[in-house]
Amino acid sequence: MEKLTLKLGVTEPESALIDAVCKKARVSRDKIKYFKIIKKSLDARNKSNIFYAYTVEFSTDVQPIKVKTYPKTRANASVLVVGAGPAGLFCALDLLRYGFKVTLIERGKKVEDRKASVDNFINTRVLDENSNIQFGEGGAGAFSDGKLNTGVGSEFVKEVLSDFVTFGAPKEIEYLNKPHIGSDNLPKVVKNIRNEIIKLGGRVLFETALTDFKIENGKITKVYFGNSEESFNEVVLAIGHSARDVYELAYNRGVFMESKNFAVGFRIEHKAQDVNFAQYGEKFYNVNGMPTADYKLVSHAHPKSVFTFCMCPGGYVMPSSSENGGLVVNGMSNYLRNGENSNSAVVVQVDESDYGEGVLAGVEYQRSIEKTAFIKGGEDYTAPVQLVKDFLNNKPSTNVERVTPTYPIGYKLTSLNGILSENLTTALKL
Repeated sequence: MEKLTLKLGVTEPESALIDAVCKKARVSRDKIKYFKIIKKSLDARNKSNIFYAYTVEFSTDVQPIKVKTYPKTRANASVLVVGAGPAGLFCALDLLRYGFKVTLIERGKKVEDRKASVDNFINTRVLDENSNIQFGEGGAGAFSDGKLNTGVGSEFVKEVLSDFVTFGAPKEIEYLNKPHIGSDNLPKVVKNIRNEIIKLGGRVLFETALTDFKIENGKITKVYFGNSEESFNEVVLAIGHSARDVYELAYNRGVFMESKNFAVGFRIEHKAQDVNFAQYGEKFYNVNGMPTADYKLVSHAHPKSVFTFCMCPGGYVMPSSSENGGLVVNGMSNYLRNGENSNSAVVVQVDESDYGEGVLAGVEYQRSIEKTAFIKGGEDYTAPVQLVKDFLNNKPSTNVERVTPTYPIGYKLTSLNGILSENLTTALKL
C-alpha cells in the first residue's frame, strides 16, 4: 500500500486522478488493483492558482476486505435511548450491533412525517411543539443543516461517515475536507438507519416523550414514557439542545448537572456569488464546477469572542422554534448548495456573567432572547431583519436592498438592537 499527494486543476475531472497516480508512481494502469481517495480539499490561498489537493492510496496487490466485528460483551442487556437525533440513532445502532436490547423513543414524528409538520408551521404559523425543525427523527440537522463538522479527533469519525454512506449518503463524504450530505438527502439516510435499527431487533417508538424516571441508590430503576412504565439496565439521554423539559426533569430528580457556556447571535445572509468572489477572486469565482464558497471568521476585538459557525453556502434560513412564543432560526443547505444566498450564524460567547448562576440559568436566558426576538418580529414567527450597516449605526432598516431574506415565513424590517444586552451587541459590532 502506497500513499501519494496530488494536485488537480479545478476544471480537471476526478477521473484523471488515477492517471496522475500512474505517472507519479511510474506504474502502468493495469497494474493497479486497489485505489482510494483518502482526502480532498480545495486550496484557494493563491487566488491566481486554485486547485484541489488530494491524498490517495493505491496498491498493485488486491487488498482484503476488512469487516468489523462486534463482540457481544453484554448481550441482552436492555438500554433505553431517549432521542432520535444523530447521537441517539448512532447510539442505538451500535448498541444493537454489540448485542444489546434497545428501545429508542422520540417525542417527534418519523422523518417522512416531519416535513408535513414543518410545512404546516411555515404555512399557518401554528407550531407543533413536538414535531418541528428541532424535534423529530433525525434531530435538528435533518431539516436545518446537512453539514458534518466536528472538532473531535476520534477513531469513530470514519466509522460514522462510512455508516452514512452505507445508508445512502454520497460516497465523497468519506474523504472531503468539509463533508456535506445536504438537507434534501438526509431524510432518506435517516429512514434507512431507522430501518436497520428495526432489522437488528430494536424497538423504535415515535411521538413518545420521556415524562419521568425514578432513581434509587444512584441508578434509574423506572422510566415513564407515553403510557408505559418500564425498567432498563441503562438509559441514554440523547436529547439534544432544545429538550429543556428533560433537563428540568433531570435536575429535579437529582441528576448531577453542570452549566456550560455557549454562544448567542444572529444569522447573516449574503449573495452566494459575493462570497464566491471574496474567496476565489475574479479568475475563479464564476468557473463551472467550483463549489459554492464558505468561510469562517473569528474576532477577538472585544473581551467576548465573536465568531461564525454553521456557514451554509447556497443555503436558506429556516424557522426553528420549538416553544410557542419563542423565535429561533437556523441555516440549511441542500446537497447542490445552489441557492441564491449563503448564510452563517454570527455569535458571541456568553457565560454566567451574562445569564447568572444556576445550572438551568442559561436555559432561561435562551428563552428570554427567543421571546424578545419573537416580539420584535411581530409575535407571529415573522423574523426581525436588519441590514448590517443599519445594525452598526443603530438605525432601523427600511429596505433589504440586494439580498432578499430566504426565511420562508416572512420577515419584518426593524432593528435587532435590544435583543441582546448592550455589551454583547457591542461585541458583535466590533
